[in-house]
Amino acid sequence: MRFCARPARLPLFAAACSLFLASALTAQTPTLTTAAPDTANPNGQFTRAAQPGGVAISPDGTTIAWTLRGREGAALHLTEVSNPANDKLVKLEGATHCAVDNPIWSPDGATLAFRSTCTADQSNPGQNQIFLWSKASGEVKQLTHITGEIAQPAWSPDGKSIAFLFVENATRRAGALDAMPAWNGVIGEDGVEIQGVYGVSVSTGKGSWLVPATPEMHTYEFAYSPDGNQLAFIAAPAPGENNWWVAKLYTMLAIPGGDHPMDGFCGKNTRTYCFVRPSLVLDPVTVPGPLHGLQIAVPRWSPDGKRLSFIGGLMSDQGSTGGDIWVIDADGKHLVDATPGIDGTPTYAVWTGDHTLGFIEDRRGHSLAVDWDADKHTLLPNGEVDLGEVSISGGPIKNAITFTSANGGTVAFVKSSFGTQPEIWTLDGHNAVHQLTHINAARTSPPYKFESIEWENDGFHVQGWLTYPKDYDASKKYPMIVEVHGGPSASAGPRGGAPWAELGYFYFQPNPRGSYGQGEKFVQANRKDFGYSDLRDILTGIHAIEKKVSVDDHRIGLTGWSYGGFMSMFAATQTNRFRTIIAGAGISDWKSYYGENSIDQWMIPFFGASVYDDPAVYAKSSAIEYIKNAKTSMLIIVGDRDGECPAPQSFEMWHALRAQGVKTQLVVYPNEGHGFTNPQHIRDRMEREVRWFAENMPPSQ
Repeated sequence: MRFCARPARLPLFAAACSLFLASALTAQTPTLTTAAPDTANPNGQFTRAAQPGGVAISPDGTTIAWTLRGREGAALHLTEVSNPANDKLVKLEGATHCAVDNPIWSPDGATLAFRSTCTADQSNPGQNQIFLWSKASGEVKQLTHITGEIAQPAWSPDGKSIAFLFVENATRRAGALDAMPAWNGVIGEDGVEIQGVYGVSVSTGKGSWLVPATPEMHTYEFAYSPDGNQLAFIAAPAPGENNWWVAKLYTMLAIPGGDHPMDGFCGKNTRTYCFVRPSLVLDPVTVPGPLHGLQIAVPRWSPDGKRLSFIGGLMSDQGSTGGDIWVIDADGKHLVDATPGIDGTPTYAVWTGDHTLGFIEDRRGHSLAVDWDADKHTLLPNGEVDLGEVSISGGPIKNAITFTSANGGTVAFVKSSFGTQPEIWTLDGHNAVHQLTHINAARTSPPYKFESIEWENDGFHVQGWLTYPKDYDASKKYPMIVEVHGGPSASAGPRGGAPWAELGYFYFQPNPRGSYGQGEKFVQANRKDFGYSDLRDILTGIHAIEKKVSVDDHRIGLTGWSYGGFMSMFAATQTNRFRTIIAGAGISDWKSYYGENSIDQWMIPFFGASVYDDPAVYAKSSAIEYIKNAKTSMLIIVGDRDGECPAPQSFEMWHALRAQGVKTQLVVYPNEGHGFTNPQHIRDRMEREVRWFAENMPPSQ
C-alpha cells in the first residue's frame, strides 16, 4: 500500500511487572510479566520495551506526534519526518504520574489535541481530559473539565470543536472486558453505563451532546463528514457491552444554532456541529446477503462525502475488528463488498481518494499495507507492501494507522514483533518504508528462534507461530505449550513466548479455523462447530511441528483465555493428547452460559439461533456434555466479576472434574473482569501457571 493521494479474551503474558526466571523450577517460582516484544538480559531478567503509542501525522506531512509510555512516565513527542533527529518533547506537568495518548492534529496543523490524565486537579486522579498544544506558542492548556470516560477524540472539519465518545460520570468503562458492577438493584436498568458523542468548543471549552447517551442509543464509533455537516456513527440500545453485535450504522445532520434544545456551544449565533435527526443507513440484522447478521466497525466517509466505508464481518469482540471492507452510499443505497474474496483480513481502512481505499490487512501472519480501487474492487498498480511478520498499531482502534494525502500520501504507524522492537515507521507514496524512531535501539532481540509455521488440514491452509526453547538442541526432546487465542474471530500475532522459551518449553500459537488472516470463509468456517474443526486444525499443527523439531510427544500442554479457555476445557473431553491444561476464563456449558453472561448477543451469529430455539447446537460444543471422557489435570482461573465468561462456568468445570476424580484446582480473583488489572493478581496468576506446568509437565525429565 502506498496509500497514495488520489485526485478528487488478553494474551497469556499481559502484565507489566519485572520478570525473573529461575534456572530451574524447583526452588523458587519465577515472577512473570509481559511486554511485546520482551527481551532478557544475561541474568534472565525480562524488561519491558519502551512503548510508543498513539501516532498522528500532521496534515502537511512534515511532523509526527506520538506518545510514549515507559518507566519514566508519559511523554508526547513531535518528530520531523524529513529529519527524525529533530525531535521535540512537549512538556506535560506531572508526567511521571500520569498518562497521555490519542494525539490528533487540527485540520490546519496549528494545534495538537491529546487525551491525558496529567491534570492539576488532584480531586479526581486518573480522570482523562482533553488538552491542546499550540504550535505557535508551545503552550499546553487543558480544554475540558468533565467527569467520565473519554475516548476516540476527533477534530471537527472546521477546527472549531473537538468531539469524543463520552460516558458521563462513569464508574467503569462500558465494555465487556472490564469488571462488571456488583449485582444489585434492577438488573439491566440500574447503573447502566451509556456512551454518546460529546462536543466541546475549542475557544470556550463549553460543550454539549452531539449524539446523546440514551437507553436507545449507545454509540461505539463515530466520524465527521468532510464538510462537517453530518456525523456517521455506529450505535445500539444499551447496555453497550451486550449490543455491539447488533449495532447499526446511522448518520445525523447538523442544524443551525438556536434551533437546538441544548445549552453550550450549540447555542444561538452558531451552526457548528449541532446534530439532530438520526437516519438509519444500515441494519446488519435485517440486510440481505452475506453481511446479514454480521458485525460492523470503523465507519469512514469518502472525501467527497458521498459514501461510507466500514469493516463488516463475523467478529467476536468490539475492538477485535476484521472482515471485508464494505461501501455504502450515505443515503443507505447501493451497498457493495469492496473486497470480495480477499485472501486475508482487512482490519483498518481509510479513504485515500474519492474512489480509493488504503487498509491494513492481516494475511497469514504478515501485515500488509494495501492500496485498493473501491469501485473496481481490485488492487491498484504497485498497491501492496508486505510490512513483514509484524504487528501494526498507532491508535485506539485495532491496527490503526495515521494518513495524510500531502506529499503524495504518507502513512505512519508503530511496528513491532517478537524480533522487532516497537518503533515509529512511515510508508511514503513511493512504497518506501522508513524507520523514524530508535527509542529501543539499545535492546537486543530475544535469543530464541521464532518462526511462522504453516500446514494443511481438511482442505484449509492454516498458520501459527512457534517459539523454540532456550539453547535448543535437536538431539534432545522438549515439552511444548500450546496456547489458543481468544475470539475466535481474532489471531495470534508475531509476539512469541520468550518467558516459556526461557523455561525450556516450545511455545505454539496456532491460528485455526475461525481466526483472522485468511479471508472471511476461513473466519466463518467454525460457525456452529466450536471445538471440532478448530481443534482438528490445532492437533494437525502439533503433528506438523513434531515432524520438524524435537518435541516430546508425552509432554504437550494446552492453555488459553476466553475462547482459548473454552477450547482448553472442551479439548479435555475430546482427546487425551495433552499432558496437562490451564483454562483461563473458559466456558464449560454453552447452554447455561447463554443465560449467565452479559454479552449473549454475540452468540447468535456463531450458533445460528438462541439456546431456546436450538439447544442442541449449544450442547454439541459443551464440555459438560462429555465430561465422563475427561482425564487430564486442569488448572482453572477466572475473575469473579467477569461478564464475558462468568465465574460459574469455571465452577461447573472444576466441580465436574473433581467428581470424576481428575486433578484440578480453581482460582478465583476478586474484583477482576475478563481482563485482569490488579498487578498483584496478574503476577500471582502467572506464578501459578508456571508452577502448574512445572509440576505437571516439567521442562526437563
